Amino acid sequence: MSFQQGISGLNAASRNLEVIGNNIANANTTGAKGSRAEFGDVYATASLAQSSATPGMGVAVTGITQQFTQGSIKTTENPLDIAINGAGFFAVAPSSAAGDLSYTRDGSFQLDNKGYIVNGAGLRLQGYSVDPTTNLPGGLLGPIQLPANGVSPKTTTSVGFGLNLDARTPAPTATTPAFSMTDPSSYTSTTSSAVYDQQGNQHVLSLYFRRDTVDNTWDVYASMDGTAVPAGSPQQAVGQLAFTPAGAVDPANTGTLSGGLVSAGGTLTPGKLNLDLPFPTSTLPVAGSPSTTTAPVAVGFDNSTQFGSAFGVNSVQQDGYAPGQLTGFSVGADGTVQAQYSNGKTMPAAQVALANFRNDNGLVPVGGNLWKSTPASGQPAISAPGTANLGSLQGGALEESNVDLTQQLVDMITAQRAYQANAQTIKTQDQMLSTLVNLR
Repeated sequence: MSFQQGISGLNAASRNLEVIGNNIANANTTGAKGSRAEFGDVYATASLAQSSATPGMGVAVTGITQQFTQGSIKTTENPLDIAINGAGFFAVAPSSAAGDLSYTRDGSFQLDNKGYIVNGAGLRLQGYSVDPTTNLPGGLLGPIQLPANGVSPKTTTSVGFGLNLDARTPAPTATTPAFSMTDPSSYTSTTSSAVYDQQGNQHVLSLYFRRDTVDNTWDVYASMDGTAVPAGSPQQAVGQLAFTPAGAVDPANTGTLSGGLVSAGGTLTPGKLNLDLPFPTSTLPVAGSPSTTTAPVAVGFDNSTQFGSAFGVNSVQQDGYAPGQLTGFSVGADGTVQAQYSNGKTMPAAQVALANFRNDNGLVPVGGNLWKSTPASGQPAISAPGTANLGSLQGGALEESNVDLTQQLVDMITAQRAYQANAQTIKTQDQMLSTLVNLR
């Protein structure tokens, strides 16, 4: 027996306690991953004198590996806090060296004074920008910079109604009054939708439906802000809405009217109902000037029906909106950062990217909840969350440390006992040598 085994045991137990102590210290560190000390026995035998009776030279620490298991996710009040649920790492880089990437599971992010998403150390989160034409993310990986300006208004170009017209409504007779917006007895039902002009001013487009003498056919009249479209007296129908005997929309006989009703010599153009709305060219028109411009708006009636039930509107959609100021951001499961505006619109502003590695344990921790890639980890595979084997994201949440504090305390007691036992072997060896020296 020699001191070698006891000394190696003390060193190994000490290193184990250091690892356990670091785990305990980071039990509340966001995105931290616990580590484990791994040990191997040590033998020093000559190759020509191998023997199964060799007692061994003790123990050595063969490695300290991190455990990249999923940590618990807790919600926060910061919408730019992001948790990864599954595999992957956030990629971050300093502003001065965009290619110098580091990787982290800590999703504690905020905006800096230039609109970049950064972590506590000022490193910029990497992702993809959004194409302003397609509103789709893509392009080269780079720092995410969020917009600071509001959104410009968009003129309404299309409106869609999904409604049911009551098939039990009787056709007009000789005593039925001519159509008038102010006379509810001259039409069967009405509905409306908000529309927006080129300056973002909201107007009300109203449609009026009047049963035609032709079976399964309805005449459509329109007004904007209470003014007939088109202007004129008597007001003419702008469209025709027809249904099949089964109550579904008949596209061949639905569309825009010109020159009045078909029965009165008018012409039907099948398709959507095309209206020229008289939008004002200014919010303060010059007195005596018409100061208006017509804007084409296509009105569709997809999914509309003619059943024997009361009139009802199931859906109304239109593509215009008023100007809006930026009010906040949110992060979706696919990493898309949505900008939220005061007009109720949400628009994609960027997409967070995630990196994955063939060997996570090949990453080198550099402090600050960051890792660096090495040849052992392999090159990062960077893509959008939820693709390949990458996890999804949860906005307004953070991933907690995966350290099990109870298990660490138990491991600490075990390591302490191992340290005491190895110290006891050294003490015993010392006593044996003392006995040998004192022989007379």
